[in-house]
Amino acid sequence: MTQITIDALLARLHALEAQNEVRKTIARYMALCDVPCAPLEGESLSALFTDDAIWEGIGPHYAQKFGRLQGRAAIVEMLQRYLPPSPHFTTNVHFLTSEHIHVDGNIAKGRWIMLQASGYVDAKAELIAARLEIDFVPIQRNGNYAWLIRHFRTERLFNAPWQVNVRKETNA
Repeated sequence: MTQITIDALLARLHALEAQNEVRKTIARYMALCDVPCAPLEGESLSALFTDDAIWEGIGPHYAQKFGRLQGRAAIVEMLQRYLPPSPHFTTNVHFLTSEHIHVDGNIAKGRWIMLQASGYVDAKAELIAARLEIDFVPIQRNGNYAWLIRHFRTERLFNAPWQVNVRKETNA
């Protein structure tokens, strides 16, 4: 094998490993935003963002609602307003599809379509579709690289009402 072939294989391996780490980060983010949620010991939304991260709503629906937040603390404070113990969601589940992750050295850019199924404390429920565009960078932790969110952009595409199934108890 030539050095050129070895270098090409190493570059491909780096990209595949980076894509996998990006998937892990976004999956943990979505799971930690689900309600109810049972985080694993030591897990937190804060650990998924760089210190200088940006989180912003874009487009006509989300630019006004969310605006642009900068810094890990500001982002987590905003997200916590929607999560227990805050009374907002009774149920909230995120699904990701149409994934595209491009790795270029130490930058990864991911795009997804997210479907969010939400039930609220006021008994309303809705489905929301949003386009996510997220930039990630690697941070070394304990000898390994974790790919953290540096810039999170979300744009609402549509929403629709839906019915949350309520389990009825029966006496047998």
